[in-house]
Amino acid sequence: MALSQLAHLSSSRSANLLKTLSSAIPLQRPISTATTPITVETSVPFTAHQCEAPSRTVQTNANELLTFFRDMALMRRMEIAADSLYKAKLIRGFCHLYDGQEAVAVGMEAALTKKDCIITSYRDHCTFVGRGGTLLEVFAELMGRQAGCSRGKGGSMHFYKKDSNFYGGHGIVGAQVPLGCGLAFAQKYCKDEAVTFALYGDGAANQGQLFEALNISALWDLPAILVCENNHYGMGTAEWRAAKSPAYYKRGDYAPGLKVDGMDALAVKQACTFAKEHALKNGPIILEMDTYRYHGHSMSDPGSTYRTRDEISGVRQERDPIERIRKLILSHDLATEKELKDIEKEVRKEVDDAVAQAKENPVPESSELFTDVYAKGLGVESFGADRKDVRATLA
Repeated sequence: MALSQLAHLSSSRSANLLKTLSSAIPLQRPISTATTPITVETSVPFTAHQCEAPSRTVQTNANELLTFFRDMALMRRMEIAADSLYKAKLIRGFCHLYDGQEAVAVGMEAALTKKDCIITSYRDHCTFVGRGGTLLEVFAELMGRQAGCSRGKGGSMHFYKKDSNFYGGHGIVGAQVPLGCGLAFAQKYCKDEAVTFALYGDGAANQGQLFEALNISALWDLPAILVCENNHYGMGTAEWRAAKSPAYYKRGDYAPGLKVDGMDALAVKQACTFAKEHALKNGPIILEMDTYRYHGHSMSDPGSTYRTRDEISGVRQERDPIERIRKLILSHDLATEKELKDIEKEVRKEVDDAVAQAKENPVPESSELFTDVYAKGLGVESFGADRKDVRATLA
């Protein structure tokens, strides 16, 4: 990613990133190498259904690779910190972590602009950060503090960032897909020349509402991209036990599809670029991201009763998305091992500082219980009841 392309990031995040990039590319290396094109081949070929697969050859550069590395390292550290906070009972309720799947979030974001919409399930922390959300907003929301992106009242499953067209995590399995197709309808109606990525897991892939939404999207040629993040386990159920046909990219039948190595950030970027171009011209397409989660389904799931520890460690050793980018950076002499370690140290401190700051924020007042729930004029007052009376009744 060229330095000029970093403008869409928040100013504080841009400053940190530019500082990191300048330290990660030593001065003795020519500045021009930061944006010099590098040609890379994806780890495995794309598998296509009713369309021609994009090229495995991807163009990148030092800035983009270092950005990928830092962003994924940040996401990984953030989720590990969330794990610790949950175990310390500072995070309550549901909490679904994304570590292992970071390549989908960063690769997808590299192919989009903020005009494009993203809507996803409850495994949403990293997608929110990819859209420009801050660490403080993440940890404050997770701990139920006022500085959270939903003012501390949404919790882990309901992140949201309207100014970046991130329409949230959704707790109802599969419910975000028809909402995403509705966003795509609005984009086409308003002639926005933008697309919507609607993400769901393999556990939601058998939902009837998904097929109904895809059907109407195909009829109306909506710019909808349905992304199945196939981490191979819907809760504790392996895909082969839940789906007669686990080739989710073919599920649309009449809609084209593409199977992608979701552990390869560059493959994800290439596939999403291809899908966006297709959707704007022809209507919906399905992307199946072959990925893997290191944690269980949620923090209440150890993740080791329905799969072996050897399986998890094998994926970490052979397919880890961060290690794949690390090897690319080192093989092209874009940074040293020490410089990458320094980036990881910076990331750790950034996460620790955000956690400490979030802990200092107050929890929402009880008087705020019914605010930010309904649009103005559509809340409890529309039923002729005073909010104080309703709170008293509920108490």
